[in-house]
Amino acid sequence: MSEVTDRLSDANLADLIKNHDVVHLQQWLADRPAYEIADEISRADTVAAGVIFRLLEKDRAVEIFRELDGGEQQKVLSAVRDHSFREIVEGMEPDDRARLLGEAPAGFTQRVLAGLSSHERELTAKLLGYDAGTVGRWMTPEVVLLKEQANVGEALARVRRDGPDAESVYTLPVVDVGRHLIGVVTLRDLVLADPGDPLEGLVDRAQLRARATDTAESAARLMQEANLYDLPVVDSEDQVVGLLTIDDAFEVIEAADTEDIARQSAASPLVGHYMSVGVGKVARSRVVWLLLLIIAATLTAKVLQAFEGELEEVVSLAIFIPLLVGTGGNVGAQAATGAVRAIAVGEVRPGDVLKVAWRECRVGFLLGVMLGAVGLGFAFLMVHEGGVALTVGLTLVLVCAWAAVIGGGMPLLARKLGIDPAVISAPLVTTFVDATGLIIYFLIARVVLGL
Repeated sequence: MSEVTDRLSDANLADLIKNHDVVHLQQWLADRPAYEIADEISRADTVAAGVIFRLLEKDRAVEIFRELDGGEQQKVLSAVRDHSFREIVEGMEPDDRARLLGEAPAGFTQRVLAGLSSHERELTAKLLGYDAGTVGRWMTPEVVLLKEQANVGEALARVRRDGPDAESVYTLPVVDVGRHLIGVVTLRDLVLADPGDPLEGLVDRAQLRARATDTAESAARLMQEANLYDLPVVDSEDQVVGLLTIDDAFEVIEAADTEDIARQSAASPLVGHYMSVGVGKVARSRVVWLLLLIIAATLTAKVLQAFEGELEEVVSLAIFIPLLVGTGGNVGAQAATGAVRAIAVGEVRPGDVLKVAWRECRVGFLLGVMLGAVGLGFAFLMVHEGGVALTVGLTLVLVCAWAAVIGGGMPLLARKLGIDPAVISAPLVTTFVDATGLIIYFLIARVVLGL
């Protein structure tokens, strides 16, 4: 390996930009895959992102631009000249452009639309007519449509003619004269068939489809479950208006999972690369939930205040409060995380709430028996009081069962009420279980210890 190559492998893009090392910067960019360069652009500030982008060849720049999310695309476009700006936005896929503009300020949107040809502007305007988060915003409207009366040879000729302008030709919708979806044929079946064969013999008429007004996440999950490369999208009259492609479905699922993870950790989802989002914005995404959890945590303080007499009479009860609330919170968080994941992938439905609660109750009881036996032993070794040890053991059994029911059931109840299940986050479940678990603890102590 040469000295120059060694230097480039050890260097990072920020250092090369800081040192104005244009020669090695260009070589660094030439040696890296598109996704790695896109990640570096996401990390950089606006000026550095513009420097990187201007050093890329045109085709390479377009490839890397597609790897960026909407916020990072805005950052890059704000740093390039008008000529390059027009070339980039004209070369974008209509669905990518629509999502970019859906997140952009009005002035930026006007600049983009002004730089488009009339055809691309019309396609973009159609997609912007659908609500954010729907399939219509994510689908590609540039689709190769085949007529059901055609033969295989005629269908292949249409694919060759219209395919260069389409985002995908792997799944080809077959329509009647009114553009209503009849079914689909795959490119593989089309290529392997005899050119003289009628197309209708190859059509899969049971093909799944999505409405343009459906949520993009539900359509993407459907594609994941059915192992589809593309999903035809139709309007209210069953006319084909586009395709949801596999790459866009992956992005939808990734965005949905990212949002769920943020909600489960009691934070608002961040838009943009983690390293490029400002400290203030990160703090704002977390502080609202933390304030709500502080308010909810006052329930625990109220419970302790209500049972102050019991604590004064048997001081050793206080020793085990962290153990009990921590264990109950952990069990509830596990159940909540499992329930949210099961809802997201369609394994459970809101109508399953009682079944899930009963299932989690049994799981929690088994966990409680195991953990309670351990807790009873530790408690006896620590305080040498049989009554207190028995109280701790019994409490663990009931708290684990209760926490599992709450953690598993609350997300399903939230979905039934039209609330995002991820909002019923693990920290919220944990805080609720803390307070109710203490009530269980002190009520058992009253019975066992005769307080």
